[in-house]
Amino acid sequence: MTSTCPGLAPARRDALTRRIRLLVAATITYNVVEAAVALTAGTLASSAALIGFGLDSVIEVSSAAAVVWQFSATDHEVREAREKVTLRIIAFSFFALAAYITADAVRALTGSGEAQHSVPGIALAAASLIVMPFLSAAQRRAGRELGSATAVADSRQTLLCTYLSAVLLLGLLANGLLGWSWADPAAALVIAAVALKEGRDAWRGGTCCPVPVAAAAASGDDCCA
Repeated sequence: MTSTCPGLAPARRDALTRRIRLLVAATITYNVVEAAVALTAGTLASSAALIGFGLDSVIEVSSAAAVVWQFSATDHEVREAREKVTLRIIAFSFFALAAYITADAVRALTGSGEAQHSVPGIALAAASLIVMPFLSAAQRRAGRELGSATAVADSRQTLLCTYLSAVLLLGLLANGLLGWSWADPAAALVIAAVALKEGRDAWRGGTCCPVPVAAAAASGDDCCA
């Protein structure tokens, strides 16, 4: 997929590429820890929402790894050629996540299992609410300036983790404090719906033009929204 957008100066393009690599590495590291905690706590508490959140973290790692693969190419033209494949990987990851979470949440709602209170899950959701917005915003800014749809798509997946953290936190608190056992699978279904939307957006995603921040703000145009 070759970009028709005006190019950046080579030095600036290289600097943005290095920044994206560092941000993706940080995202992968955090998500590995997040996945381990969420899947362990979710299994112990029989929490569909926590397990879904942990699987989302695993998918975020695979998505970020795809971006690493794309940006591992030193040649700009090769990176652009890899963009469509990377977007497809990200989209399929979202679709798989949505399907699994929906099935698990329906199982919980039909009485096949009731989630228990999870203090580690609550702590994890709160921590992700703090960490993820910073990583997402930094990568999105760099991706927009560079003109990389995959970097922006991956940053949106990181931002999705922020939203999911809020949904997860509300579901776990409602279950733990109010005894609303249905709140956990309900939160999981919200996670699945958002994942499905993000998968569709990634599937439709095209090449993203570099737009100066000031010009984009003035015009209201964001080709990488």
